[in-house]
Amino acid sequence: MFLKRSFRAFASLVLTLIFSLSLINSASADAAINLLPENFIVKAIDRTGPAVVRINTERLVTDTSSQELLLKELFGIDTLPRQERKEVLSGQGSGFIIDADGVLLTNAHVVDKADKVTVTLKDGRVFNGKVQGVDELTDLAVVKIDPKGQNLPIAPLGDSAKLKVGDWAIAVGNPLGLDNTVTIGIISTLDRSAAKVGIRDKRIDFLQTDAAINPGNSGGPLLNAEGEVIGINTAIRADANGIGFAIPINKAKSLESYLAEGKKVPHPYIGIGMVNLTPEAAKENNSDPNSQYGIIPEVDGILIVNVVKSSPAQKAGLRRGDVVVAVNDQKVSDGQDLQAIVENTGVNQSLKLKIQRVDSLLDLKVETAQMENLS
Repeated sequence: MFLKRSFRAFASLVLTLIFSLSLINSASADAAINLLPENFIVKAIDRTGPAVVRINTERLVTDTSSQELLLKELFGIDTLPRQERKEVLSGQGSGFIIDADGVLLTNAHVVDKADKVTVTLKDGRVFNGKVQGVDELTDLAVVKIDPKGQNLPIAPLGDSAKLKVGDWAIAVGNPLGLDNTVTIGIISTLDRSAAKVGIRDKRIDFLQTDAAINPGNSGGPLLNAEGEVIGINTAIRADANGIGFAIPINKAKSLESYLAEGKKVPHPYIGIGMVNLTPEAAKENNSDPNSQYGIIPEVDGILIVNVVKSSPAQKAGLRRGDVVVAVNDQKVSDGQDLQAIVENTGVNQSLKLKIQRVDSLLDLKVETAQMENLS
């Protein structure tokens, strides 16, 4: 009897302790939940999301019948009534507002050659847009809307020069027509050149991120953890699964005034294709009787693999197989360094190139020119 009463008392005590601990754990959990800071992604999107817009474009194209083109090609017949078919091509992308006057940044490929541009804000307001300027080589464009006295949300611009690999990257846009979609990743690489990415018709050093950038996201902002714009999303490689590229916002800042005023962005060039050269690579080339470059100097430098017809380089006398070893008395061995020197020099300016041509050292002057789109 005594044992039964003792067991009941013990069981009651255990149940009381379990209930008390449950209350304590529940209160602790509630307190922990209340103490959790607000998600930084939510704060970033709240800060900048309202300034992200959807851009719809329309372009009227005229298609001449293939039969008419065949008759003209075969027989020179060009007097028949034209059978033209008109078609409206629609496109969609993203952009973001950068000032209260209605200036937007986006990608050139989103709005280039568009006859009609419609801009829709997150709050549902719709404006007609006017393309102020487009630069295909950097894939940047400025679009203007007239707010007509209405207040506009403005995206704060960050400083892409302060970025480090591993920093948070938040991509915002309208992929596949889904408004204000957010994906998150990190900055994977800085200064990824368009040439190394395989996009040879662009002249830009990209930010690389693993945040998903899908069709329709093009032109939208890439944000840091504070919600500042650090880049402009661009989806221009169909096979870049799991890899996204963005134009650094500092590059856009430097070109925005040109584009807003409809001016041509200066892109100096000299007109050579090039690869980095080492003595070891040159020796390997020279030991190959079938080498396409013939015998080349066994030095550190930049090997010219082709010269663009009618370019400044051709006019200056540069040849395939020449090796650039110095520019303006500064030694160079990396093509990216040479390109940076050319870009910083400006258009219609002279450069002094020291060239190793087989066994001879030559000094050649090259005057830079404006590079047009390469596509």
